[in-house]
Amino acid sequence: MIEARRLHILRAVADHGTVTSAAAALYLTPSAVSQQLSALEQETGHRLVERSARGVRLTPAGEILLSHTHVVLAQLERAEAELAAYSSGASGTVTVTSFATGIGLVVAPALAVLADTAAGIRVRVRDAEGDASLPMVLDRQTDIAVAVEYRGAPGADDPRLTRVPLYAEPFDAVLPLAHPLAAAPRVPLSDLSGDTWIGPFPGNPCHDVVVLACEHAGFQPTLEHLSDDFRAVVALASAGVGVALVPRSALRGMDLTDVVVRPVDGIAPTRRVFAAVRCGAEEHPLIRPVLDALGKVAG
Repeated sequence: MIEARRLHILRAVADHGTVTSAAAALYLTPSAVSQQLSALEQETGHRLVERSARGVRLTPAGEILLSHTHVVLAQLERAEAELAAYSSGASGTVTVTSFATGIGLVVAPALAVLADTAAGIRVRVRDAEGDASLPMVLDRQTDIAVAVEYRGAPGADDPRLTRVPLYAEPFDAVLPLAHPLAAAPRVPLSDLSGDTWIGPFPGNPCHDVVVLACEHAGFQPTLEHLSDDFRAVVALASAGVGVALVPRSALRGMDLTDVVVRPVDGIAPTRRVFAAVRCGAEEHPLIRPVLDALGKVAG
């Protein structure tokens, strides 16, 4: 009989690529992970992983088992949800992890909705970018991730996750007051190809949005100044050291007196935000009200 706990470990190893990283995500020791993988191989009668100096990868037999693992773990999530509903488990704690702007825009307002509609649910909020929060969901470190589409993000058809679209917002161009395009009603990105750029660090989902938008406009941006804090990005633009693309909601409440903010001409780069849970957990009586509240606020 295959133990579900070992299937979870197999998926973590496949997701993280090394035994050490999987062990850290699961709060286990590397030796414990290796022992569980060996036990799983004994249970199945197949070699499931191949080790190398760069990490581990699944064998063909391991890939077959992984495809069934997604189905099994999703079904277990559904079983937990139904049992919780059967026992009227509408009281407990849900952890929501989101990037900072998402917390202000949808998570915090959703807490106010829940206070009126599901007072028995306590929500813990954690700040993390989408490229970190989605693995946290899969590793059971958080229940819900509010994340942004980014290059390499799990797709809408990923069997490990259920996604709920929340909102989409454009990025606006932020220019120094003395910029030649400061008086333009709209800014063509191609006209900024020769400028110095300010933007998020690589790995931040918004970094991918900025770079892809510039690539579509025919150039690679020269990202001279890097910060994940959009207030710092705007401050640098106000100092005249470069131009930037910033999500529209992130500009709310900022001091914009020393910059100009203009919409992008043509198809604007867009930040698409969604909530994600482990597949099968979306109807859990603690998680469903939180997803509904997020959707109500975002809608």
